[in-house]
Amino acid sequence: MSVLKLVILFTCLLHSLIEAEVIYNGSSTANDDWWKHTVFYQIYPRSFKDSDGDGLGDLNGIISKLQHLVDAGITATWLSPIFKSPGVDAGYDISDFRDIDEKFGTMNDLDRLINVAHELGIKVILDFVPNHTSDQHLWFQLSKNKTKGYEDYFIWKKGYNSTAPWHKTPPNNWMSRFGSSAWEYVAERDEYYFHQYTTAQPDLNFRNPKVVQEMKNVLTVWLDKGVDGFRIDAVRAFFEHPDFKDEPLADDYENYKPYEYNYLKHIYTTDQPENIEMIYQWREVVDNYQKQNGGETRVLMTEAYSGINIIMQHYGNGTVEGAHFPFNFFVITETRYDSTANDIISVIKKWFQNLPSGHVANWVLGNHDRDRVATRLGVENADGYNMLVALLPGIAVTYYGEEIGMENGAVTWEEGQDPKACTGPKEDYLRTTRDFERTPFQWDSTVNAGFSTANKTWLPVSSQYKTNNLELQSKDGVKSHFHVYQALLKLRKEDTFVFGNLNIEALDTYVLAFTRELVGNDTYAFIFNKGNYSTTVSLSPFKSVTENVTVVLSSSNSTRNAGDILPSGRLTMDAHEAIVVKPQ
Repeated sequence: MSVLKLVILFTCLLHSLIEAEVIYNGSSTANDDWWKHTVFYQIYPRSFKDSDGDGLGDLNGIISKLQHLVDAGITATWLSPIFKSPGVDAGYDISDFRDIDEKFGTMNDLDRLINVAHELGIKVILDFVPNHTSDQHLWFQLSKNKTKGYEDYFIWKKGYNSTAPWHKTPPNNWMSRFGSSAWEYVAERDEYYFHQYTTAQPDLNFRNPKVVQEMKNVLTVWLDKGVDGFRIDAVRAFFEHPDFKDEPLADDYENYKPYEYNYLKHIYTTDQPENIEMIYQWREVVDNYQKQNGGETRVLMTEAYSGINIIMQHYGNGTVEGAHFPFNFFVITETRYDSTANDIISVIKKWFQNLPSGHVANWVLGNHDRDRVATRLGVENADGYNMLVALLPGIAVTYYGEEIGMENGAVTWEEGQDPKACTGPKEDYLRTTRDFERTPFQWDSTVNAGFSTANKTWLPVSSQYKTNNLELQSKDGVKSHFHVYQALLKLRKEDTFVFGNLNIEALDTYVLAFTRELVGNDTYAFIFNKGNYSTTVSLSPFKSVTENVTVVLSSSNSTRNAGDILPSGRLTMDAHEAIVVKPQ
């Protein structure tokens, strides 16, 4: 017998002895509230659909395309900021938390959007950006002038050398997340205000009870409008250490320039314990609103790139409830193009091993701050990753365009809009910008990808739009990212994926597989070869998988089709292929 045959035989015998690990035992309450098994679809309004030809997406544009969400199988959408704003940081610099920015439309337009969405069975989630305001907000103008009652709405400090006006320096070395000092001098007060983001975004002072109440009132305003919940932005940044100590150098500071945010270790300006308490208070607001007004759960989801121990505190402390779910960004931050199957399994296990009892997992592949999935992890792997997160237990989040495998667009420094990159050195733009992942949705092959009739759009449309757009991918008989996505969201409604166990195993270096099993229902197996070469594997670690399996769903780059029968003991997976099968 040849050496090669011996190796293959040994490998098969070894796999027959391995049993897949059970990392989730299923839950009978996994679907007892509308949000627990939902796919949330993030819309970046300025890039979704322009209805009035000004080059910027708007609310009426979103309304005109809500049917796309229905066609895809989406039942909840989260809108990035639509509030009144000078637009320095794409709407995250809010000058009025209680009104709609005219660039996007009117309050009547939002009312219509909510009503139409609800008629179509789609929940509407708004961004809640409580950490800071615009420097044009009335509160800041009043605070800047020390108007009675508003003096401490923001964080003000005297600088060093405060008696030498020709040589003032900031109160400490704290840095903005966008680079350089986090302190900006205001002559009217002869003081500095603190800003975690741009100078146009002064941080609110949450140690002031008036500010806390103001932001609770903001939540109530939008709950009264009929929204179904909020995504809470920038949770890490709400509070700072009250002693205003200098922050130490980062362990790897040599890799950064002195003006870059990562040059320092931010132990006094991020993840302060009071941040968690604010989440709990806001949960109380939405829960009390539901008790008083009835209706379905108003959901809170939180955004923070914190460590796992801090993130899990967002859920609650065992006595007090917190967010319904904090975004799970570890799929973004700890998964790379060259990640192995075991790397991905480690990311999945991390969440389940730390998840508090009775709470729901969630999986996020991309957003408006990170390179698109198809760029970061490979367009050839896009379907596989969509299938991965949609078929795991819990909630999935889709960033607009992921359903058609959109890649990063090309944007030059001159065309850029991201203040994080455009206010820094030109040579840093390509490395720091978030513009690439924010380019307009690619609807069809017409001018500007059907996004807008304007001569110029707010960001340039990707040059790929004529070969990659929704219209092309929606055609009958085409095996496309979108058709895979549609079938995927339909499949995940099966009881097995809602309530079933999760068993997972690395079948090869780059071949990940898991089964979802539920007594009395079909068992399903997901197999994903994210490697660059075809490989033959066995499904023997999954004891519920029989000798032959039937293909239920396959990635758009797969030669397999639904109904194909395959041998589970010797299954050859092409490079970047992903399939879902069930035992015969």
